[in-house]
Amino acid sequence: MRDSRTGSGQEPRTGSGREPVSRARSGTIGRRNPRTGTEPVTARSPLKLRLLLASVFLPLFVAGTVLFGVWAARSDSGDSPGTGPLVLLAVVCGVLALTAALDLAVVLRRLRRERGSTG
Repeated sequence: MRDSRTGSGQEPRTGSGREPVSRARSGTIGRRNPRTGTEPVTARSPLKLRLLLASVFLPLFVAGTVLFGVWAARSDSGDSPGTGPLVLLAVVCGVLALTAALDLAVVLRRLRRERGSTG
């Protein structure tokens, strides 16, 4: 049933006691189909596992970035592996370290919000 007031194609929720989720909070850009059931609303990410993994791998990737960067800086032209592959490994480790740091920040923010703390 199409809601003629909004033209969104979503069925209006009547009798459920809940307000519809605003488009800004839907979680998906350009959602084509309306949500059905309760799973998308109540689904939760395993935050403790993500916290553990990000906490373990962030220092490892930072150490890898430093190790490969220093190794590349000290290598000569005839060494194997050469400077190029070592720099590539340092960049890959740096990107993974940045990803782990961002994930750690997101997980900590979500855990703080779940506990009700705003600081």
